Amino acid sequence: MTTYLQMLSTVTTDGLEMKLVKQKMPEPKPHEIVVKVEATPINPSDHGVMFGWADISKATSSGEGADRVLKAPLAPGGLSRMKARLDQDLPVGNEGAGTVVAAGSDEYAQSLMGKRVAVMGGGMYAGYRAVPAMSALPLPEDATARDGASCFVNPLTALCFIETMRGEDHSAIVHTAAASNLGQMLNRICQADGVDIVNIVRRQEQVDILKELGAKYIVNSSDDDFHMQLTDAIHATGATLGFDAIGGGDTASNILLAMEAAAARTPGAYSIYGSIKHKQVYSYGSLDFGPTILNRAYGMAWGVGGWLLPNFLAKAGMETAVRLRKRVADELHTTFKSHYTDEISLSDALDADIVKRYNAKKTGEKFLINPQL
Repeated sequence: MTTYLQMLSTVTTDGLEMKLVKQKMPEPKPHEIVVKVEATPINPSDHGVMFGWADISKATSSGEGADRVLKAPLAPGGLSRMKARLDQDLPVGNEGAGTVVAAGSDEYAQSLMGKRVAVMGGGMYAGYRAVPAMSALPLPEDATARDGASCFVNPLTALCFIETMRGEDHSAIVHTAAASNLGQMLNRICQADGVDIVNIVRRQEQVDILKELGAKYIVNSSDDDFHMQLTDAIHATGATLGFDAIGGGDTASNILLAMEAAAARTPGAYSIYGSIKHKQVYSYGSLDFGPTILNRAYGMAWGVGGWLLPNFLAKAGMETAVRLRKRVADELHTTFKSHYTDEISLSDALDADIVKRYNAKKTGEKFLINPQL
């Protein structure tokens, strides 16, 4: 019987351990397909399961090839935060793409045999993956697995930001870490859909990246007049909704402060409760694992909360999900095109030096795993 390698992450009281284990080739149920995984990206959203609260700066690896193991100590307070996953071998990898090599007896499952598809469902850092046929996204005939590897997390997240904006009666958005792969997609969507977006970045090189994309409103948090720049951009766009990839620190609070300051520029009756229009910032990432700091000087019509793609899609319903997935497939080579700087094997992905590189989440660097290498 054919076997394949799968990456697992385990947290014990001694620390983090990641390894490759041999698995038996899955047998598809009637409604399932088996995908030979040929490309799967390393997204920031994968890091939580991969590393948890481990101190990756102190990670070490041993062994070669299929026997390679990565170990890292837990960061201070990490053990208490991860009690729920202690001693569990967790599969890693949110999304990927490959060729359907086996299918269940259902008609639709059989119709996908031999086709290249993109899938999302966890456990994608593996040679093969069995998934429900209806959850797979058939790729255009001219698309490679590399083209379709990032069809779900970034594209659907960006599209669902716009869906959230419209559903909650906002007209423009603010986005942090805006030069990321996701941020660049979001800018292309906003330009195509006529939505104003205020992009917050940290360095001039990131400003330059977005300018080349045609972004109109870009503010650099490293500039001395950042708060004035942000307020000006929010006033110009009327943005009252923010999506924050940072998570920790005072970024969300600063966005709300700028929204309130922008609202105050419009003449109206004074109120000790601040502006009437609701101002909302959603945290969807944790580039900063520190506490979220709120300096409440923006009235009473505001909110800060978490935003997660699967939760949004569950509420939005199947019709919305199908519509958005079709747009991703139709615009795979344009709006939703992803760029990768490194293609590595499963074993490479457990090499301590390589791990430290992709864990740094540098703008412009994106790693792709090919489990067949």
